Amino acid sequence: MQLSEKTKNNLKGVMPITKEEREDALASACMQVKRVLPEFTTKFQNAYSENGFYRPIDNVEWTTGFWTGEIWLAYEYGGGDVLLKAAEIQMQDFLHRIEQKICVDHHDMGFLYTPSCVAGYKLTGSGTGKRAALLAADQLKSRFQEKGEFIQAWGAMGEPENYRLIIDCLLNVPLLYWASQETGDESYRQIADRHVHTTLENVIRPDFSTWHTFFFDPVTGNPDHGATCQGYRDGSAWARGQAWGIYGTALAYRYTKREEYKYIFRGVSKYYIEHLPKDLVPYWDLEFSDGDAQPRDSSSASIAACGMLEMAKYLYDEEAAFYRDLAEKFIGSVYRNYAVKDFEKSNGIVLHSTYSNRSPYNTCNTCGVDECNSWGDYFYMEALTRLQKDWQIYW
Repeated sequence: MQLSEKTKNNLKGVMPITKEEREDALASACMQVKRVLPEFTTKFQNAYSENGFYRPIDNVEWTTGFWTGEIWLAYEYGGGDVLLKAAEIQMQDFLHRIEQKICVDHHDMGFLYTPSCVAGYKLTGSGTGKRAALLAADQLKSRFQEKGEFIQAWGAMGEPENYRLIIDCLLNVPLLYWASQETGDESYRQIADRHVHTTLENVIRPDFSTWHTFFFDPVTGNPDHGATCQGYRDGSAWARGQAWGIYGTALAYRYTKREEYKYIFRGVSKYYIEHLPKDLVPYWDLEFSDGDAQPRDSSSASIAACGMLEMAKYLYDEEAAFYRDLAEKFIGSVYRNYAVKDFEKSNGIVLHSTYSNRSPYNTCNTCGVDECNSWGDYFYMEALTRLQKDWQIYW
């Protein structure tokens, strides 16, 4: 990969996470999970912390699966009946949620049910987890639009103002691939393949930056236009969205083995790397860098690291080593500069994430800015687990 001199210097300036740091980071994260478990067993963590602390909520947000995923990762690390029992209680809650259709009229079934229920089924053979995840896959499949060939993200089905996909859904479709493997029903896989193809055809710009969301004509299904809800402006690259693109294309290759997805992965990754500040942890939008008075999004670095570690499995030695080294640098920086070190100051795991930051040019609300967020904690733990062992992927 041809990189600018500035980027080469940035990469030289950050050391990969060491074995000792990795051990400490994962042990500390798992200790935090166990420490706060009494408050978050029958309740879930909110999507983001407030003044460093998550508050307990019912299982209604699109993010609650990440907390259960943290419990499973902690269970993988150290075992323990307390963790197992808590995860089982939460899977039962997820089954209730999907059976009663509580806040499931959106595409985030993968974020909800993969790190919670698919993980539980893979790790323990849980029948509850399997049933809940298959029902969630049915719910996700029901949002597929034949006109345009994509899974509609939000809103009433077919609404012109919501006839769109968003880049995040690349992490939801592995639920469909899993459902196809478990049931032998190829319709799940076919919808996943079609959605991934449509997404990568439309959200990737010529310079390999990414659109957050892309609209289609509800009458013809033809591509219409890209936009953002989460990024700084329509033409910029939202940092977390770019990271979803990195991990999403790696997972797309995992399940389809389409060689062009490697090409897209390389381009999306290069754009991301070339727009990082010196410590390799991005600001909330890649438009910003060192010297800009803008908040960071540490969650983006952990998501990108997971994607690079996943794609490294399918690359030849030299290229695979390059992406593994990048992931180790990202996680090294997150560990040294962003991870919670004092449990009295936060009940989360990673600081300085951004959930949603309003700008003069976007439509999102401002919440969870410069806080912990649940996916940031989860993907940090996933990356550390990947670096520790040959991990059986949940996604």
